[in-house]
Amino acid sequence: MANKIKISLRHVSRVFLSPQGDRIEALRDVNLEVEDVYSAQGRDVGEFRVLLGPSGCGKSTILRCVAGLDHPTSGEVLVNGKPVTGPGRDRGMVFQKYTSFPWLTVADNIGYGLNLNATPAAEQQKVVAQLIQAVGLSGFEKAYPDSLSGGMQQRVAIARTLAVRPEVILMDEPFGALDAQTRSEIQQLLLRIWEETASTILFVTHDVEEAIYLADRLFIVSPRPGTIMEDIPVPFGRPRDPAVKQTKEFQELVHYILGSLRRAPGPGQVRVSI
Repeated sequence: MANKIKISLRHVSRVFLSPQGDRIEALRDVNLEVEDVYSAQGRDVGEFRVLLGPSGCGKSTILRCVAGLDHPTSGEVLVNGKPVTGPGRDRGMVFQKYTSFPWLTVADNIGYGLNLNATPAAEQQKVVAQLIQAVGLSGFEKAYPDSLSGGMQQRVAIARTLAVRPEVILMDEPFGALDAQTRSEIQQLLLRIWEETASTILFVTHDVEEAIYLADRLFIVSPRPGTIMEDIPVPFGRPRDPAVKQTKEFQELVHYILGSLRRAPGPGQVRVSI
């Protein structure tokens, strides 16, 4: 079966004006495509794409344009071949900042989108129970967000996004505020759940090792004004074991990507996990 283009950006540029009236060019002529990948047996397996680049290079702006939360100054953004004009149920977004509703319990936060969609109560309960177990929050159904750790709050955000079964999941440095141990645990959790759901994920990070560990392919984004420098396949199979990070091939890819980023003009920082 031929792979279907899920996300497409065509000649996308985005210019902002500062409070002082200065012109800030965030993106310049960004072109990229993300496929909905199928196995040789015809099963939809999704694709995990990562936007990797230095801080401030426009990665989040790309993601917001795909989400419909921002709009390009020129060019077009398409999802499933249709122009993006605003947010839609086919796309779910997970932010770096924890976004749970503080007045709702864990279960009610996860079921929030289902409730908005008028999903029958019995189905809501079933989906919420399954996701609570999947993200490791059993026993915390009635807890409120302010009683949870950062890692647990991000599990809630991931489960809430998955509950409405979006075709596209957009993730904006969702693990950036987590400690190294929690970050590693939730990376593995995300990969496991993604492999079960076959959603298309577009994930933003400036952490090189995180990008390689998670992705099927990497888009390397230049310093501002951001544009796509390279589209790099990641040669490691699925399911992916954390031990792959210690291999020679993994470290060689880290060094190659760091070299590419160093050769790019402009300021900005990337990170290599320790």
